[in-house]
Amino acid sequence: MTQQPLSAIVARHIAETPYSALTPGTVAATRCALLDGIGVILAASGMSREADPFVALSSAQPGTATILGHGTRVPAAAAAFANGALAHALDFEDAFDAAPTHPNASLIPAALAVAESHGPVSGDELIAAVAIGCDLVCRLGLSLRRTMEEGGWYPPPILGAFGAAAAAARLMRLTPRQIQDAFSLLLCQVSCPGEIKYSADTVIRAVREAFPAQAAVISAELAARGVRGFDAPLEGRAGFFRLYVGGDYDPADILDGLGERFWIERLSFKPWPACRGTHGYIEAALGLAANHGFAARDIEAIGLEGGDVQAMLFEPEARKKRPATAIDAKFSLPFTVALALVRGQVGLDGFDAETLADPDILALAERVSYRQRPGWGRDRAASAALEILLRDGRTLSAELDVPLGHPDRPLSDVQLRAKFVACAARAARPLSRGAADTLADRWLSLDREADVGAVIRLCAGDASA
Repeated sequence: MTQQPLSAIVARHIAETPYSALTPGTVAATRCALLDGIGVILAASGMSREADPFVALSSAQPGTATILGHGTRVPAAAAAFANGALAHALDFEDAFDAAPTHPNASLIPAALAVAESHGPVSGDELIAAVAIGCDLVCRLGLSLRRTMEEGGWYPPPILGAFGAAAAAARLMRLTPRQIQDAFSLLLCQVSCPGEIKYSADTVIRAVREAFPAQAAVISAELAARGVRGFDAPLEGRAGFFRLYVGGDYDPADILDGLGERFWIERLSFKPWPACRGTHGYIEAALGLAANHGFAARDIEAIGLEGGDVQAMLFEPEARKKRPATAIDAKFSLPFTVALALVRGQVGLDGFDAETLADPDILALAERVSYRQRPGWGRDRAASAALEILLRDGRTLSAELDVPLGHPDRPLSDVQLRAKFVACAARAARPLSRGAADTLADRWLSLDREADVGAVIRLCAGDASA
């Protein structure tokens, strides 16, 4: 098997791996990923003003694919574009802590758009496409032996684009050769510069998944129309790995267990709408407050420890302590920790303009410091260490290797459903509790659906809520 070119092996796997290769655990994990991702998109449709221009631009032409939460029917690439902008806007979607990536943020929008416009697509077919595409993103991330950031890239949307293209191509029933063509066409479009992190007032980081979701659909549709691509879009001398990490990767992480083990079973689902790297600190802070009974006004200082990944959430210090945008606040350790301690929670309403200007939160954020913990590398990207000095002289500390939501500490089925219901209630056309519960039942029994288009259209929203 390894004698064949890597791109050809991967393309054949995407096209030919049967639904029967998925274990019950993989199927269950995929249904949960779809439920969670769709819920987050619904919430963003009503809450994210940053995504409004993307939705407006996408609504110009009629089509057969749904913009979730709005109900507008548009061409497939336009629906992927709009829903992609919504998918990460609240930073509430799933994550793969081991890489780390957000494997489904562009994948789910692309897959739903294709399922409606190129259907009918059964529940089994959608589950297989999402499981295979998500797994590919995780494998690509794990295979890298040099960080993409070293070359100035921002990895999540770039890696996620390949999973989105894989799912779109699978649902369009492309041949292995056409899938290689789709990956080639994707390489001609996908980009995300690291500069996305450095400007105080940009919101591109919130809506970034619009671009790979749209590119994935366009690439698959062009490949289906016969546009020939490259022979080796992944491993070629100027292909994906050479372009983004100088060819420094291990193909074993892609090939080992391919088609037999699916990394979608190891996703983390977020209990809080903020960067996954903040979650350990939020949980530790809330736990100390609950166990020791102090209030935010009792805190003299807060000290955080972590590695280089966590440092990115603290620097530049002045900007992180007074973030100007919601997405910057969600990527801020001092702000999210202060928010948790002042309000006792980090919820969907925790990043509006009033909260960003809250003097109590900002005052506490000013008293947060950060230092490096020797030996904490990228494998500890979700870990956290925190110390709180109280005005009465007590020092309280906590450390978490694995924050809540990780597959080793998963959210319960009840918690995932409650998250979906809460998100659906915030849609542009909000769903009532009953409508949301009914919709959750449909997504959680998706393998029984003959045409998932009918379920997707229920995500248009219920204005009578």
